[in-house]
Amino acid sequence: MMDSVLDKVKTSRKARQAQNDVKPWIRWFARFGYFSKGSVYILIGVLSMLAAAGVGGKTTDSSGAFASVASKPFGEVLLWIVGVGLIGYVCWRLIQTFWDPENKGNSMKGIGARIGYLISGIIYGGLALKAFKVAMHAGSSGGGSKQTWTAKLMSQPFGVWIVGIIGVIIIGFGVKQMIRGYREEFTKRFKTSEMSSRELRVGKKIGKIGLIARGITFAIIGYFLIQTALTADSGKVIGLDGALAKIAQQPYGQFMLGAVAIGLFLYGVFQLVKGKNRHMGLY
Repeated sequence: MMDSVLDKVKTSRKARQAQNDVKPWIRWFARFGYFSKGSVYILIGVLSMLAAAGVGGKTTDSSGAFASVASKPFGEVLLWIVGVGLIGYVCWRLIQTFWDPENKGNSMKGIGARIGYLISGIIYGGLALKAFKVAMHAGSSGGGSKQTWTAKLMSQPFGVWIVGIIGVIIIGFGVKQMIRGYREEFTKRFKTSEMSSRELRVGKKIGKIGLIARGITFAIIGYFLIQTALTADSGKVIGLDGALAKIAQQPYGQFMLGAVAIGLFLYGVFQLVKGKNRHMGLY
C-alpha cells in the first residue's frame, strides 16, 4: 500500500519535472503547430465544400491543398509558415512521447498512447516536409506514392495481411475519433477555467462535429485498404482525397460530401481553438 503511494508520488514528481522542462517558447511553438494543422483541414474542407456546391473546388488531400495555396500570390511564403508550424506540432508530439508531461506513465495503456504520439509526430513531420517541397516547386501528387507503398508492401511476404491489418487499425482509429467527438472527451485537454462559457460551448460543438467527420473519412480509408488486401489489387487504395471522392459518388453524394466537408472545416477550426486553449503539461 505504502509502496503504491510512493510510486504515485514519484510519478507525479517526474511528470511535474517534465512539465517544467517544457519551456514557454516550446509551448507557444506547439500552439502554432495546432494552428497550422487546423489551417490544412480548413483548406481541405473549403475546397471540398466548393466541389460539393459545383463551383470550382475539388476533393483533395494535403498535397492538393498545398498545391492550391502555392498557386496563389504569396502562397509559397504561406506554405513555409505552415511547414514551420507543423514542425512545432511535431516537436510537441516528441515531447509527449519521451518526456511524458501528461503523466501517461509506463503502463500498457500509457505506452500505447505515447507510441500513438510518436506515430502522429512522424505523420505530421511528413506533412511538413510535403509543404516545404511544394513551396520549393518539388512537390508531386500524393496518389502515386500511396499506390507505390501499398504495392511494395503487398509484394512482401504476408504483405496482404499487413495491409489488411493497417486497414483495420485505421477503421478503429476512425471509430475512436467518432466516439471521442460524441462524448466530448476532448474537453479534458482544455484549460476550461480560462475559457469563457461561450468559447467552451462553441468549442464543444465544433469539436464534436469535426471529430465525427474526421472519423468517418478515416473509416472509409480503412475500409478500402481492407478491400485492397482482399482483392490483392493495390490500385484500389485511396487516401483522404479518394475517400471524399467516394462519398461524392454515392446517392445524394454531393449533400453527403458537403456535410463531411463542413465537418472537416470545423475540425480545422477546432484545432485553432485547441491550440489556444490546450493544456501543454499535466491535465
